[in-house]
Amino acid sequence: MSDYSLELNEDQIQITKWVHEFAENVVRPAGPEWDEREETPWPIIEEAAKIGLYSYDFIAQAFSDPTGLLMCLVSEEMSWGDAGIALAIFGSTLAVAGIFANGTPEQTAEWIPQCFGTPDDIKLAAFGVSEPDAGSDVSSLKSRAVYDEAKDEWVLNGTKTWITNGGIANTHVLVLSVDPTLGSRGQASFVVPEGTPGISQGQKFKKMGIRASHTAEVILDDCRVPGRCLLGGKEKLDERLARAKEGKRTSTQAAMATFESSRPIVGAFKLADMKMHTDAARLLVQRAANMAATGKRFENGEGSMSKLYAGENAVWVTEQAIQILGGYGYVRENPVEQWHRDSKIYTIFEGTSEVQRLVISRAISGIHIN
Repeated sequence: MSDYSLELNEDQIQITKWVHEFAENVVRPAGPEWDEREETPWPIIEEAAKIGLYSYDFIAQAFSDPTGLLMCLVSEEMSWGDAGIALAIFGSTLAVAGIFANGTPEQTAEWIPQCFGTPDDIKLAAFGVSEPDAGSDVSSLKSRAVYDEAKDEWVLNGTKTWITNGGIANTHVLVLSVDPTLGSRGQASFVVPEGTPGISQGQKFKKMGIRASHTAEVILDDCRVPGRCLLGGKEKLDERLARAKEGKRTSTQAAMATFESSRPIVGAFKLADMKMHTDAARLLVQRAANMAATGKRFENGEGSMSKLYAGENAVWVTEQAIQILGGYGYVRENPVEQWHRDSKIYTIFEGTSEVQRLVISRAISGIHIN
């Protein structure tokens, strides 16, 4: 385990400088164009892949940082460049978190490299939980996974929505219900490999912000995947379902296991307040990331605290920046209007601010979420 410290080590400092240089020279100049185009910035992803920023090796290095801070530092620098492009480049890490949180070591070794591909053959990945009638309420998913024992296959049906890289990803990691009577305890995560019949892109959403990041529906129509695509394996799933049916507590649900890993990922008088609140948000994020990296339980909803505070602070700070600049901040020639549009999503995806408050309140009152 690593002791928590506010002092960055030499590796973290050098990587942060390297990422900032890429964000300054490549990402920020391209941000307005791709925001206007509302398309996946493939040339920027290709540049990131060429230097090793978009790669399995770099993400493995970032997530294996014993302090848990490196991925936070990288995300902060990239989002400084452009939040939409940053999500386009690192959106695949949501699927990585889903595989890592729920998969076996063998599945992790097989599937995570496929989320990135190589600089000559770039791949994208997507993680999907939300549905048209079940956004933050993950306990009411209607998508189903039914096991075909004769063929050792899972048959997947349903619609996922608001999915980053949805439909264009080569690898999809999706949470579906295997036993609707158990709510969130009856869910499991599945990998849908590239080229699988029965999975398709539905509606692509035109968004207020983070427009360079592709967001769409994912439709499953009798989509069949091999039994080995159930993350964690069937034996572990059967044991968990049996415990749930007996009324016993089960381990963290499929969706929440991923969100707990990724949330701690996702400034004269006004300037002083903006700087103060931003530093506070950074400290909450870094604390939660360090707790996750060192295996400490989020007894008081620390992951949700970091996501809630940092997300709402991003909206508030960018709004204050517009206010300081007046009319100049409101026109599109100035980047702060885009930053404000981009920031709003951080109070919505991976659990709305209201859900984060619910998680925190239940944690501190000792109420467990099933």
